[in-house]
Amino acid sequence: MKNKIAFVGLFLFITTASFSQSISSSPYSLYGLGTLYDSDFGSIPSIGSSGIALPSNRFINNLNPASLGFMYQNHFLFDVGGKAILSSYENNLKKENRNNVQFSHIAFAFPVTSKSAFSLALKPYSSSTFKISNLSLPIQDSQESYILNATGTGGLNNFDVSYGYRIGKKLALGISTSLLFGNTTDDRNYTTSNSVTNIYKKTNYNGVRASLGAQFKVDSTFTLGINLKSPTKINAAKEQSVTTVNNSGTTTIESELASDTDDYYMPLEIGMGLSKVFKNNLNLTLDYGKGLWNSTNQSDLYGNFINQDKFALGFSYSKSKNIRSYFDRIQYSTGLNYDTGYLEVDNKRINSMSFSLGVSLPIENTFSALNISYSYGQKGRISDGLIKENYHKLSLNLCLDGIWFVKRKFE
Repeated sequence: MKNKIAFVGLFLFITTASFSQSISSSPYSLYGLGTLYDSDFGSIPSIGSSGIALPSNRFINNLNPASLGFMYQNHFLFDVGGKAILSSYENNLKKENRNNVQFSHIAFAFPVTSKSAFSLALKPYSSSTFKISNLSLPIQDSQESYILNATGTGGLNNFDVSYGYRIGKKLALGISTSLLFGNTTDDRNYTTSNSVTNIYKKTNYNGVRASLGAQFKVDSTFTLGINLKSPTKINAAKEQSVTTVNNSGTTTIESELASDTDDYYMPLEIGMGLSKVFKNNLNLTLDYGKGLWNSTNQSDLYGNFINQDKFALGFSYSKSKNIRSYFDRIQYSTGLNYDTGYLEVDNKRINSMSFSLGVSLPIENTFSALNISYSYGQKGRISDGLIKENYHKLSLNLCLDGIWFVKRKFE
């Protein structure tokens, strides 16, 4: 128990310290609500972010609320995580390296009855952090140009409340409600030969999104899963200040002027998955997801939203035959992920792909484990107006299992 307390203290310190640094420096965070986080729990990062069909019996599965229906009674699960990312960005002219530490998530799950369970989770949803320096752009209908300098900060957070209920021994249904909230800032300077115009904009967002899920155990080794995320509107309101500096002095055109702005629309998303356990304790997970972004009828200033396809494949292996041997209880995992993306810039998709591997190190004789995974991925491409992003990511997720309300057999 003391070891668990020490682990919790360490992880809370790490995640609390890194929350203020929980930002994405990707140039693609300029689009929409920013770069979306892959805040996956347990060992999911090491199996290519697959797992829609995995039950929440040993860890909290954030990919499907129905998984809570298979949670063991009297077990209380706690999951907290963080990640370190080393990224490089490259276009036709230059290459730049950046790194950051990110808070990933904190989550709890506990059974209500022998057939149902609740979970609560807080995680970042997106980050809109970017910087543009000395970008020369032409002035429309003119032979002159202007210089753009811009910085963006902020992002959205996601608070989830999920419930899963098992019907019989094979079927579980689940529902999840996500509260999305946060703000972004956009500070831009436009410099011409005789003036500098500054536009500072702060946009506040809030919205609610529901998800439905189901899992069906075909047999003890084969499970199917499905998850539906409802389309929803993210309400937006902005405050804007505009000033101009020229030979005549400084002129304030707007000062913290509050006004409505275009709301952001989330599409219907459908995810399907399967999980198959083979006799040699090899577990295969395979997921497919579809995001119907075309139906939102919205576009970004710099690109267009298009339908998205996601593919995830994972393998995990552990002996688990001799529970007295620590090394036989270690789980080894690997996975692949491919995402076509939901943005198109200059008729080019911003797609991404990644490879991952990891280990799950057990703690004591419970379901508690320290999950360590490494991922290498790419996003975008080297092209006119586009940037290729390469990253190395190290994820640490701590899952603690506590047994509640069980009477001692020996005093």
